[in-house]
Amino acid sequence: MKRSEVNKALKDMEKLVNKYCYALPPFCHFTPEEWQEKGSEYDEIRDNMLGWDITDYGLGDFEKLGFALITLRNGSQTDKRYKKVYAEKLLMLKEGQHSPMHFHWTKSEDIINRGGGTLIIHVYNDDGDGGLADTDVLVNSDGRSYFVNAGTGVVLKPGESITLWPHQYHDFDVLEGTGDVLIGEVSMCNDDNTDNRFYEEMGRFPEIEEDEPPYRLLCNEYPKAQ
Repeated sequence: MKRSEVNKALKDMEKLVNKYCYALPPFCHFTPEEWQEKGSEYDEIRDNMLGWDITDYGLGDFEKLGFALITLRNGSQTDKRYKKVYAEKLLMLKEGQHSPMHFHWTKSEDIINRGGGTLIIHVYNDDGDGGLADTDVLVNSDGRSYFVNAGTGVVLKPGESITLWPHQYHDFDVLEGTGDVLIGEVSMCNDDNTDNRFYEEMGRFPEIEEDEPPYRLLCNEYPKAQ
């Protein structure tokens, strides 16, 4: 991705967040210059990758395949210094974008439509060998539990949510004509380096071509404490 594309995505997400009256924590507003002056008191942000994030899954077509997101809080699955056992994210999925099929080895999560368009999440069970099982899938959604056929697209309108369990494959799409979606995620601790299993092999963080200065630093770009 070009840095200009990253900057635009971050600004688009800020607009969507403001539209639905969600106030962001202070570290989301730090400029790249301010980060150069931040000391070790901000190591929780650095170590647990809080803040802005972009993924195009290493495939270079963000408008069709990708996410913009913010990790608001997070603990660690391995580092005992960080005792939070939970995480929270905001994500923006634009109409026409897709997030590919994957599951998490350890993390369970609630995915919530916080506002905007209609979110569609297709669900499968893991067959034990990393494939998609042809078995009915348990759906836990806003206090209701029921089963659906493998590959069913569970529809989430604003305010609705689904709980996704470890080894439960899922992807994300937006119903055509309904507009961009602001998504909430409330989960166990998040580790994007070790806890994601994609059905098709792909990357996580984009390679960035620096065609303009960064608007905000991404969570994998913070300088070490001064």
